[in-house]
Amino acid sequence: MSGAALSLTGPLGLELALGGVIVLVLLLGLFRPAAPDRRTGWVSFIGLVGLSVWAFLLQPGGSLFDGAFVLDPLALFAQRLFLVSAAVSVLATLGLPGDWLARRGAEYHVALLSSLLGMLVLAGARDLVLLFVAFELMSIPLYVLTAFPKNRGVAPEGALKFFLVGSVSSAILLYGLSFVYGATMTTQIGALDPANPLVRLGLVLTLGGVAFKIAAVPFHMWVPDTYEAASTPFVAWLSVAPKAAGFIVIFRLYLEGAGAATHIWVPVLSALAGLTIVAGNLMAIPQQNVKRLLAYSGVAHIGYMLIGIAAVSVSGAGMVLFYLVAYLFGNMGAFLVVQAVGTSAGTDAMSAYRGLAVRSPVLALTMLVFLLSLGGIPFVAGFWAKLFIFQAAIDRHMYALVLVGAVLTIVALYYYLVLASRMYIDAPETPGRVPLSAPLFVAILFCAVGVVVMGLYPEPWVQAALRAALPLF
Repeated sequence: MSGAALSLTGPLGLELALGGVIVLVLLLGLFRPAAPDRRTGWVSFIGLVGLSVWAFLLQPGGSLFDGAFVLDPLALFAQRLFLVSAAVSVLATLGLPGDWLARRGAEYHVALLSSLLGMLVLAGARDLVLLFVAFELMSIPLYVLTAFPKNRGVAPEGALKFFLVGSVSSAILLYGLSFVYGATMTTQIGALDPANPLVRLGLVLTLGGVAFKIAAVPFHMWVPDTYEAASTPFVAWLSVAPKAAGFIVIFRLYLEGAGAATHIWVPVLSALAGLTIVAGNLMAIPQQNVKRLLAYSGVAHIGYMLIGIAAVSVSGAGMVLFYLVAYLFGNMGAFLVVQAVGTSAGTDAMSAYRGLAVRSPVLALTMLVFLLSLGGIPFVAGFWAKLFIFQAAIDRHMYALVLVGAVLTIVALYYYLVLASRMYIDAPETPGRVPLSAPLFVAILFCAVGVVVMGLYPEPWVQAALRAALPLF
């Protein structure tokens, strides 16, 4: 070890505490009463809130295992994002109807917290072996969670597709890392030499593996089926946290690890960004299932974030982090509204949103706010996220990529506004209000407040993101 002692207040402190929460939830599940209850969910949520508060009180600094694990500003920023997103997802899960989660809540929450543990470790990993192990610890529970509502006919199929594609991506990722190790004879990320042809080949393969995780085109095939199959509060988290973890890997390997040679990745990342933006937005247009629409919309947003990576600058990387926070509030909030409407209507079809403004004005208003943020309309969080990403690319004279992004942003407004028109213009098909549980309402309100506050006062969030990105360069 070096740089810091292994303790709850140093590097790995959050991970050790989260491990304690996992053990507690597991024990509660083993000794639960005969009747279904939601104790494990509430314990998980309280634990995540406590860890989130703790993460915001922590200061970056220190390393362990000869620099293999660090608690630098980037790691701490990512860990805060992971913890907050998990807490929102678990809170929304507490409002799910039926007793399937009450009966098997311990398994669900242990799997989710285990995946979260992998993300926390991944955020600070600066060693290839630790990075891959953390990546797998994050990924494997996600396959289980996708199939968790096993009584739904589409859940096993969606989970199987997710598992098969994820297994292939892990194999490609590991194969690429093996080339990197073979060329450098070290697993330290800081010792990469992108000028070496074998290292470059390894990093290209690794980028393919990571692209599966973040759902960049053409590695996005698993996304719509998986989103449609899984429980919606879990999908809300799946759409944000694992993708953010994938971007942290890109930061570590292709910005921090490449050093002065980062410019060699600009053409590849630019092409990947442009293709993802175009394909994601165009495939979203014909969708009539709102979860699938948001799935393809999410693919397009990955493309916008890749523009910031392609800029290979402090402002570009920082605005990707800012974008991830805005995306957390906007996208998770939209999925949670989908949960409320889908539970009431028994379907996730767009027709279920007809007359929502009449049946549930507050729910329709929050959904409109989330859609405006995802579409980049002033002055909500998503507007600043896209604007700052485009500005970072313009500073690097990437005008063609910015033009593609701007044009496709207008295209995206079409399918967002189609959904908005269903809520505010069409007459309701079914009378009656949309029932909304207290936990789900609080989770939606939290996301709505985040979108509005970031839109009206983005400066503190921008500065925090820039501080996290600065050490990369």
